[in-house]
Amino acid sequence: MTYRVCFVCTGNICRSPMAESVFRARVAEAGLDGLVEVDSAGTDGWHEGDGADPRTVAVLEENGYDSTHTARQFRSSWFSRLDLVIALDSGHLRTLRRLAPTEQDAAKVRLLRSYARPSPGHHPSRSASHAPSAWDEGDLDVPDPYYGDVDGFEACLEMVEAASAGLLAAVCEDVEGLAA
Repeated sequence: MTYRVCFVCTGNICRSPMAESVFRARVAEAGLDGLVEVDSAGTDGWHEGDGADPRTVAVLEENGYDSTHTARQFRSSWFSRLDLVIALDSGHLRTLRRLAPTEQDAAKVRLLRSYARPSPGHHPSRSASHAPSAWDEGDLDVPDPYYGDVDGFEACLEMVEAASAGLLAAVCEDVEGLAA
């Protein structure tokens, strides 16, 4: 059974395609590319059909990631086929939870940075689908780099990479649970 993860930002040209590319690489490195499917979308359809922002492409390629991407808008109907929906900021989190047809679907929506390694003394949820832990409540947004320069895209990549290891560990735990 395939475990499906979708990363969501606003227009699907900056943050979510970056997160998709980084996480797809982590999944492949872990030997899970046949078990975990990774994609991305935007809460809005302004850029539907467009490629990723050129600055996203440049930062991804400079860091050895695939940059192939076509933007699309997230649809409420997708919840039924997704295991995890990863929001890049709290605005996306709220929008996605409102779009969710059921409470079970709303529980699939998590903030990406909630998977980043917490400071000492905090203990994050280990399961990808488990309710957020107390340290999730801080500012866990990945800021939108669209209106800035390439430095914002590099900072975005650092945040995405920092959260990807924890997300991978949580997804692995969920995949093992499905296989059991």
